Amino acid sequence: MPKIAKELSALAVKNLKHPGTSTPGNAIFAVGGVAGLMLQTTPGGGRSWLLRTMANGKRREIGLGGHDVSLGEARERARTIKGEIRVGVDPVKAKRDRRKAAEAAAKRHLLFRDAVDKFLADTLAEFRNEKHRKQWRSTLDNYAAPVIGNLAVSEVTKHHMVDILKPIWTTKTETATRLRQRCERVLDWAKAHGHREGDNPAAWKGNLASMLSKPSKVATVENHPAVQLKDAPTWFAALRKRDGNGARALEFLTLTAARSGEVRGMEWPEIDSDAKLWTVPAVRMKMKKPHTVALSDDALAILTAMKEAATDSKYVFPAIRGGMLSDMTLSATMKRMHESEVEAGRIGWLDKHSNRPAVPHGLRSTFSDWAGELSDYSRDMREFALAHAINSDVEAAYRRETMIEKRRAMMSDWAAFLRGGN
Repeated sequence: MPKIAKELSALAVKNLKHPGTSTPGNAIFAVGGVAGLMLQTTPGGGRSWLLRTMANGKRREIGLGGHDVSLGEARERARTIKGEIRVGVDPVKAKRDRRKAAEAAAKRHLLFRDAVDKFLADTLAEFRNEKHRKQWRSTLDNYAAPVIGNLAVSEVTKHHMVDILKPIWTTKTETATRLRQRCERVLDWAKAHGHREGDNPAAWKGNLASMLSKPSKVATVENHPAVQLKDAPTWFAALRKRDGNGARALEFLTLTAARSGEVRGMEWPEIDSDAKLWTVPAVRMKMKKPHTVALSDDALAILTAMKEAATDSKYVFPAIRGGMLSDMTLSATMKRMHESEVEAGRIGWLDKHSNRPAVPHGLRSTFSDWAGELSDYSRDMREFALAHAINSDVEAAYRRETMIEKRRAMMSDWAAFLRGGN
């Protein structure tokens, strides 16, 4: 039982000072009024209240506040705590439990839009490039944020997910499917970090599958607008008249039927001029497997010209300042080509299905149309040239030397078609 101290007045307590160098560390004074109530002073003039007492057989030293707490308030707090102890409450444990509960509550109040930020920061390494990361962010900002962006992740339900997905489920099925998957991953991250509990409301199986049609039943193919096969030679001739690395990259992309990122990120060590091969590393391939491209003489001629004009950049088709060309550079080249046609009183380079202006990725469809309609090359050879997933035995065959020459012949025939040769 603490010794009962004389009950000091507020003025007497105000006049209590640390004795200075004669007392190392903090000095503690009993102020009376409540057994165990102490004033703690520091050499620097700091003041705080302590209650020394026993709780459930354990000696406790409980802080009651600092200099902004008056003597009367300190005594009242001390009496309250002692009352709790008398009914079996351990104030230290209770305070710890309250703090944990507050922390848990704060976690449960993490907003979805903030969870997206934290998720993207934690998973940065898995994104192939900044464009992919921005696509992730853009999809969630455009479709999910208006519904649940300012909602705590702990409050998101499957009904919210239906509200998000239903407007685009049948009209933009591929986008909607990716959106659902991205919401699911963010909410999985939130649960793993203690921000929500229970099942994931964005999960498909056993959840949204019973509320939305199967994507395969309602999906519409979102094709990229392509240059029409009949227009390809004229379009290619117009492209070759244009200057700049963007135009040359687009020309090379057309001749190789490659993707934009594969061409824009091309570095000189990837080229084997003697073997007339370009090996795209797995990191830039959609299928995450290295891909070998058999180069036609037309494609090699572009590389030779770029080599002669080479700068200090590591890229074959560098941007003006030496870094990688942006995807927008190639898109802008095609857009300007279309606008030039329209300004000349012609219809421009329009996709035959959607009637929209052609874009760089659509050139792969143009190549596919040529290979399927105007050439004698097999479907598998065409699919391999496009770096699509095919049977592993077929893939191995097309990597062999004899097939490489046949593939090069196909790309040479494609180049001849683009030049108007057949």
